Amino acid sequence: MTPVVVTGIGVVAPTGIGLDAYWAATLRGEGAIRRVRAFDPSRYPTRLAGEVTGFEAAGHLPGRLIPQTDRMTQFALAAADWAVADAGIDLDSVPSLRRGVVTAGSSGGFGFGQRELQHLWGESPKKVSAYMSFAWFYAVNTGQISIRHGMNGPTGVLVGEQAGGLDALAQARRQIRAGAQLMISGGMDCSLCPYGMAAQLAGGRLTTGAYRPFDDRASGHLPGEGGALLTLESAEGARARGRRHYGEIAGFGATFDPRPGSGRPPALRRAVEQALADAGAAPEEIAVVFADGAGVPELDAAEADALTGFFGVRGVPVAVPKTATGRLYSGAGPLDVVTALLSLREGLAPPAVNVSRVPERYGLDLVVGRPRPLSGTAALVLARGHHGFNSAMVVRAPGPAGAVGVPAGGRAAA
Repeated sequence: MTPVVVTGIGVVAPTGIGLDAYWAATLRGEGAIRRVRAFDPSRYPTRLAGEVTGFEAAGHLPGRLIPQTDRMTQFALAAADWAVADAGIDLDSVPSLRRGVVTAGSSGGFGFGQRELQHLWGESPKKVSAYMSFAWFYAVNTGQISIRHGMNGPTGVLVGEQAGGLDALAQARRQIRAGAQLMISGGMDCSLCPYGMAAQLAGGRLTTGAYRPFDDRASGHLPGEGGALLTLESAEGARARGRRHYGEIAGFGATFDPRPGSGRPPALRRAVEQALADAGAAPEEIAVVFADGAGVPELDAAEADALTGFFGVRGVPVAVPKTATGRLYSGAGPLDVVTALLSLREGLAPPAVNVSRVPERYGLDLVVGRPRPLSGTAALVLARGHHGFNSAMVVRAPGPAGAVGVPAGGRAAA
């Protein structure tokens, strides 16, 4: 099968805007979870989140796009611009029907939707923006990126909550293998508004304290905003234009848990097995696992069981860098893929933040305190969505001749 590689990356995260800023903060173990600033959270039991700071849409996007887009879509458009620039490709050289975009969506433009509903209820229907017809929709990022970059080829959106971002990358890989020349893919979410917070609280997994997956103090997760978009091409296509790359999307697996009370085991391990089989990788090739890290004790235990059952007790280093950002829903998986590729390139796995009391019963070798030196060429990324979605992705580092070198322009926020 055609190897599919990552040639460009765009990141908007609470810990950094742009790839270089994000990676530096992640390696430092720098947390970005703090009291919510976007609105007054005092009436809500959860008052902490990973917010993106310093992002001014007017500095990154044409003025005409700003009134018609939610903050989520503004993040996505900027990240897509950076991913294309980082890939160093002239899009006009790619036929429009051979370039496409697949993103993941979880919540849609909640902030935009809440504002316009308030106009409808408190003022007049005439005060509701015409852009409400699409700005709230979870598929809007795909549409806006497609329009902005003339991507008339394969398009789509995957909805799998936290697992959706990996699903989108897998679908983009399929499209490259089916003949697309270039795909933009990943996920971006932003629902830090009263409406969005109420929806997340209804899920029953938010904590009122700290986000500490695999810690004996774990009581749920904290939300965040942001994510990553990636440029994908075939390895042959990247090589033909003399372009180095970050690594390969080598394997993917997806499963769905049985209904509660069925007596059947969770299906995460089967997703791991599928991903490694798809990549043609043996367990000992995996240098590090980027865990889903739900932060809910029973879910953490189930993930630990899947990992120890497959790799053995303390059989592989496990990283949870999302402890610094909060759970980014559809943006989480793609951001973990980015982190995995950089970890393989630099030979360092980033530490978890605020996690220090890992129970022996989990049997995990969690990366905490400081970055962990790595030796290997493959990493596994896991993601689980609410109601039973499981996704697993194997990424491989490029060979020396194909690797992207020292971080350079096109990936920063400027």
